[in-house]
This record gives sequence, structure tokens and C-alpha cells, in this order.
Amino acid sequence: MEEIQPGIYTRKGKLYTEAGSDQKVYGEPFINVEGKDYRQWVPERSKAGAAVLNGIDLKINRTDNVLYLGAASGTTVSHFSDILSDGFVYGVEYSDTVFRSLLKLAEQRENIVPFLDNARKPENYSKVPEVDIVFQDISQRDQAEIFIKNCEKFLKDDGTALLAVKARSISSSRDLNDIFEEVKDKLREEFRIVEETELEPYEKEHLFLKMKKK
Repeated sequence: MEEIQPGIYTRKGKLYTEAGSDQKVYGEPFINVEGKDYRQWVPERSKAGAAVLNGIDLKINRTDNVLYLGAASGTTVSHFSDILSDGFVYGVEYSDTVFRSLLKLAEQRENIVPFLDNARKPENYSKVPEVDIVFQDISQRDQAEIFIKNCEKFLKDDGTALLAVKARSISSSRDLNDIFEEVKDKLREEFRIVEETELEPYEKEHLFLKMKKK
């Protein structure tokens, strides 16, 4: 088992986090190596996992606090929870249907704080402290604006901004590269883009950006 980033491991070409719970979250395989249990981080189910396998260093440390926008049922949140052995992940999800699964996950893990709320209204979850990482995975036309608003409110000046851009949520017909360039132009007003990758072959028509505040 090789640790490639804090709390993130590879073995035989597959990605893992050390299991923070003995409960499966989305049917992911477990393996035991030298007495420790690890959960496979399936890239087809997680934009962040896909980004790691495509070479992005998430810059998440074990003591960080992470704001996760678009937490859904908690698939990626659970892996962040594994990594953050001495930190917290604050998960914001708008759909009450999938939020039930996120809430159940939070009941099993002490470092997940769930919010049933609209990421367009960060004032509604203002109890979230300043965070080291803001990560967003939201299917909305105004996803860049939502991300900027939350980073302005919650991200530390030296923090890291991680965004999964869903092109077809912005336009179903426009050229993919035109969409990505338009989003990057908006973000460059506030951020310096440090790394980027498209998420093929794990996700189609997605761009993953890692940024720092200017």
C-alpha cells in the first residue's frame, strides 16, 4: 500500500482511503493490509477520486476543515472523512431525498457535519467556520458563481479551492472547450488556477480545477 497524498493510497492501480468505519457507504470493496482496513475509492463514483487518479494533488491534510458543496448521499464525503482523522467535513446538500443518506452517514462518523440547505445561500449555514478547502460538485448553470460566493465567505486566504465543472449543466449544446474557458475566465477574477484536468475516462465532459485565492 503506497501513500500518495495524506490519507490517500494506491495498490495495484486502485485508489484507497484507510477506513474510518467498518460500514460500506456505496458498496465499495474493503481490503486488509498489514492489519489495517482500507476502502476502495471508486473514481467512477467520485469526481475527487477521478481527479487524484488523473494526477491532481488535492492538498487535503489530516487536520484540515473542508466545506463540501453538493454533498449528495455522501460517497466522496465519506472518503474525505477517512482522510480527515483530525479535521471535519461540512457537507451542504439541497435535496432532502439524498440528504437522508448523508445524515445517516454523519450519525456513524463524528467528523461529518451535514447541512440541508441551498449552496446559493451561504448565509444560511454561517455556523461553518473558515475552512482550509472548499470543494464543489453541483449540477447548476451558475455553478461558478455559487462557488465564488462560498469561497469568499468561508475559504481561508491561503486555502485551496477545488471545483468539478459540469459542462452540460451549463449548456447542453455549446462546445465543451468554450464552456470550460468561459468558467475559467469567471474564476480568474478571484483565483489563480494551479492545476486542472479533465476527468476522462472516469467522467465525461467534466473539468476539475484546483485554485488559490489571488
